[in-house]
Amino acid sequence: MEANYYIYLKTKEYMEQTVQDIVLQPEFILQEGFTKNGKKFRPIVYIADFKYVDTKTKQERIVDVKGKETVDFKIKRKMFEHNFKEYTLEVIKKKEPTKTWENIDDLKKIKRSTRKARSTTKTKTRQRK
Repeated sequence: MEANYYIYLKTKEYMEQTVQDIVLQPEFILQEGFTKNGKKFRPIVYIADFKYVDTKTKQERIVDVKGKETVDFKIKRKMFEHNFKEYTLEVIKKKEPTKTWENIDDLKKIKRSTRKARSTTKTKTRQRK
């Protein structure tokens, strides 16, 4: 999936010139390493998929391509959002069947509203009976 998004970014960089300075797998230290009672603890590092500059907005964008959010990722995302307030982490996935890249948070909102609408319809149908 990351390779497909990379091709998408390179196309935007070359054809539309709306993307520049693409960095692959940028690292962000979420918590420094430390030593406690003689035991060394390694730092917690988050590695995003891409970092680039959007030439329209002049903002740096941090992107992670996901098929599904894991529990581990959800924790690291919270830590990233807390420690790096100057960035916004965009989590995207390829939406089927349109094959477009969509923000995973937007897709969750759509799914929740669809589910809510269905449950409301079922409730109204039961009330009529």
